[in-house]
Amino acid sequence: MAALRKAAVAGSWYPGDPARLRAEVEGHLQAADVAPPEGRLVALISPHAGLRYSGPVAAYGYGLLRGRRGLTAVLVGPSHHVRFEGISLWARGGFETPLGVAPVDEGLASRLLETDLWIRDDPSVHRSEHSLEMQLPFLQHLVEGLHIVPALMGSQSREEVMRLGRALVVAAAGRPEVLLVASSDLSHYHPAARAHALDAQVAHDVESFDPEALMDRLEGERGHACGGGAMVAVMRAARELGALRSQVLRYADSGDAGDRDKSRVVGYLSASFTAAAT
Repeated sequence: MAALRKAAVAGSWYPGDPARLRAEVEGHLQAADVAPPEGRLVALISPHAGLRYSGPVAAYGYGLLRGRRGLTAVLVGPSHHVRFEGISLWARGGFETPLGVAPVDEGLASRLLETDLWIRDDPSVHRSEHSLEMQLPFLQHLVEGLHIVPALMGSQSREEVMRLGRALVVAAAGRPEVLLVASSDLSHYHPAARAHALDAQVAHDVESFDPEALMDRLEGERGHACGGGAMVAVMRAARELGALRSQVLRYADSGDAGDRDKSRVVGYLSASFTAAAT
């Protein structure tokens, strides 16, 4: 396959062995034990830390996809390693993980590229990035016939957020098989009490389905979320694509897993956005 992106964090952030990876993902899904979504699932917010840390939270969103087929997931996340302006797509080929290759929906990617000049085909910034790759173990485990469109945000400025939100609406309109996924962790490296206070503000904006309030909050105080712009863009697009209900499915922090260290935690949130059933 042309333009194949090799996994960057397999074997470190998640198991490199396919059987071990499927077992860990399924274990998180079994523990979450979520009910089917009420209505048509339009979008998710999902964290992107190491699987042992954020997987128990991500499972609450991805568990809603159990039994889905033929899904195209538009993955929107922040660039942690490369600074740039605009939105960078991996527009052709696919992403490889131990579970196989997730092919790009090249038609949808082309539509996004045609919609806004701020969106460009630039695979170079994707090579070492984990924010989108960390969504794939759940998606590949659950969804038969999966396609993806990987989109990294550079500055996450207000204009960048608004332009991407509009482009997502244009590209995904009339395609109910498209799922928007905002990849974001919340506050970083605060004591748990401080982290929970900061993260509760973001959760309130998400639960209220208020992307405008969230954008104002992100601009007013840095440190609420590493992928806050992705969250706002996806929330705005989901609303325009018919989503009526927002639900925070799970919140936790890194101290709830691993060594249980609550002195410097990272916050994780999973949320869903649904439209009326068709």
